[in-house]
Amino acid sequence: MSVKRQKARGQGRVRRSVPVDLGERSYDVEIGFDWLETIGRRIATRIASDRIALITVPSVARRYAPMLTRGLQSKGARVTRIVVPDGDATKNLSQLGKLYDRFLELGFDRQSAIVTLGGGVVGDLGGFAAATFLRGIPFVQVPTTVLAMVDASIGGKTGVNLPQGKNLVGAFHQPCGVFLDTATLESLPRRQRSAGLAELIKAAAIWDLDLFEQLESRIEDFLDLDRAFVLSTLERACAIKAEVVARDEREGGLRRLLNFGHTLAHAIEAHARYRGILHGEAVAIGMVFAAQRSEAMGFAPAGTCDRLTALIERAELPTRIPDRPRRAYLTAIRVDKKKEGGKIHFVVSKGIGSAGTTLIDPSELIPKGWRAES
Repeated sequence: MSVKRQKARGQGRVRRSVPVDLGERSYDVEIGFDWLETIGRRIATRIASDRIALITVPSVARRYAPMLTRGLQSKGARVTRIVVPDGDATKNLSQLGKLYDRFLELGFDRQSAIVTLGGGVVGDLGGFAAATFLRGIPFVQVPTTVLAMVDASIGGKTGVNLPQGKNLVGAFHQPCGVFLDTATLESLPRRQRSAGLAELIKAAAIWDLDLFEQLESRIEDFLDLDRAFVLSTLERACAIKAEVVARDEREGGLRRLLNFGHTLAHAIEAHARYRGILHGEAVAIGMVFAAQRSEAMGFAPAGTCDRLTALIERAELPTRIPDRPRRAYLTAIRVDKKKEGGKIHFVVSKGIGSAGTTLIDPSELIPKGWRAES
C-alpha cells in the first residue's frame, strides 16, 4: 500500500495521502493538520455539486462547520448545514427519515451531494442517507474523531441501528474521498480520544505487530496528541484499513477481521440502548473477551490476552464485561448480522498482529457456567 507525502502549500506542513484502491470507486484518505478550509475547496472541486448538505452534530457544527463551509462554497455551491443529535442513539430509521424529508425540501437531485463532518455516527447515518436517497448520491467523509478517522470513515460501510442490534440496516456506499484534519482532535474530550484508540489498537492487534509495539512504547503520546506520533500512527492505521478493504470490499472473508472485539461490543451496546458507553469502550471490552476466548479455544498463545489488556488499560479504556446474565448476551449475539446458519463468524486472535475467524455457535462461544465478571 503506497502512501503519498507532500508539503502543504505555503505552510510547511506535511500532508499524507493513503489510496483506497477499488477500481472506478477508488479514492484517497488525505491526512493533514489545520486545513479544514482547504479541505472544503478540495471537496468542492472534486464533487462539483451545486447543492451540498453538510451533516454534523452541535458541538462540531459550532467549532468547525464555518471553516469547512467557506471552502465548500468556493465553487458556488449552495451549502445547507443539517445538525443531528450526537450519540449512537441517533443512528435510527426515524432520524434517517428526517434527513430524506430535508433533502426533498432542498430540491436535491442525483447531482447533489452530502458531506459528513463529525464522528462515526454522522458518517454512518449521512453515508446511508447518501446510499439510499434517489438510489445513491455522492458523499464525502470529514471525520473529526479518532475512531472515525481510523475506521468508520474508510471502506463504505454505512447504516443505522435497530432496537434489536447495531448496524442491522445498511449498505456499502463508498465515499468520493475522506479528509482528516488532525487539529480537530485537539477539541476532543480525552475520553473520546481513548475510545478512538480502541480501533487503532484493534488494527495493530489483528494486522501489524510493529504498530502494536509502537503503541506499547508511546501510547500516552497519542493521548496527549503529540502531532508527529498522531500523524504517523493514523497514517498506518488508515493504510491497514485501506489494504483490507481493497482486498475484500464487501466483507466476504478477510474484511471480517476488522470485527475483532465487535461481537461482544455490539451486544454490550444493544443492552445499554446505545447510551452511557462509547463504541470504542465497548470494543475494548470485546477485544479482551475475544482474546480470552481465543486462548481458551487454542487459537492464541498464552499471554496474548494479558498483553492486549495491558495496552488497553494504558489507553484508559475499560476491560471488564458488564455483569449481565449469559442468556442476555446470547440473545444479543444471535441477532448479529455476521451470522450464518445459526452460527456466527467470530474473529479470533492468533497472537499479537495476527487474526482469523471461526464459525461458532453462540452457546459454544459463551459456554455454560460463564459469568461476565470472569
